[in-house]
Amino acid sequence: MMAPMTTTTLNNGVTMPQLGFGVFQVSTEDTYDVVREALRVGYRSIDTAAAYGNEEPVGRAIADSGIPRDELFVTTKLWNSHQGYDEAFRAFDASAAKLGLDRIDLYLIHWPAPKQDKYVDTWRALGKLHADGRVRAIGVSNFQPAHLERVVDATGAVPAVNQVELHPWLQQAELRAFHVRHGIATEAWSPLAQGGALLSDPVITDIAAKHGRTPAQVVLRWHVQLDNIVIPKSVTPSRIAENFAVFDFRLDGDDMGRIAELDRGERTGPDPDTFG
Repeated sequence: MMAPMTTTTLNNGVTMPQLGFGVFQVSTEDTYDVVREALRVGYRSIDTAAAYGNEEPVGRAIADSGIPRDELFVTTKLWNSHQGYDEAFRAFDASAAKLGLDRIDLYLIHWPAPKQDKYVDTWRALGKLHADGRVRAIGVSNFQPAHLERVVDATGAVPAVNQVELHPWLQQAELRAFHVRHGIATEAWSPLAQGGALLSDPVITDIAAKHGRTPAQVVLRWHVQLDNIVIPKSVTPSRIAENFAVFDFRLDGDDMGRIAELDRGERTGPDPDTFG
C-alpha cells in the first residue's frame, strides 16, 4: 500500500493534490494510454495545455477511467497566441470541448508574453470564467514577481497558482518567497530538470542510496517537503509508479541542506521576461 497523497489548499479554498501527472511533450498517440496508467496508479491530478496538442486524449482517458469527476483535478493552460480578453474565452471554450469537461479545475495563463502586453486583459477574462463557475481556480504560469504584481494591482485578484520551472538547479527562492507573502501556491514544471544530468548528480545519488530510493524519488520528495506542487512526466509505466511513491519517506535536514546547495540558477526552458 502506498502512503496517502498530500494536498495543497489554494487561496480560494480549493484543494489540489500536491503531486500530479504532466503530459508536456507526450505525443497525441501516447497520451491516452499514459494518462490511463497514471490514473490506475493513483494520480488524481492531470496537467495539460492547449499548446501540448493532447487535451483531447487526456479528456478521453479521464472519461474512460470510470473515476468520479469530483475525485479528479484537471489543469489546462491558455497559449500565447490566444492572449486578450475576448480571445481568452474562445480559447477556454476550445480547451473545455477537447477535454470533454463543463468545468476546469485550474486554468492558467501559460506565459506572460510581456511584449504582447495582453496578460492583464487575459487575467480579467480568467476572473470572469471563475466568477461564472466555469473554473474552480485560476492562476498563471511562468510569471515573474513584476508580472504578478501588475495583475494584482490592476484587478485585485491574486492568482491561486504560479506554475514555473523549478528544480534543484533552479530553486527560485526569491520567487517562492514572493508566493508565500501573497498566498500563491508554487507549482513546479520540469521538476527533475528533464532528468539526465541532475539525476546523476553525486549529491542526489548519494541521498538516494542513503534512503534506498531512486534519484527521481529524492528530487520529487524535496519538492514535496518545500510545499511545492509538482507534476512529473513519464511515458514508462514503471517510472509513472515510481514517481508516485514519494509519500512514505522523508528527507532529513542534512539532505535538504545539501540539495539547497545545488542551486545554479540554471534554466532548461525559456526566459519568462522575453519569451512569447
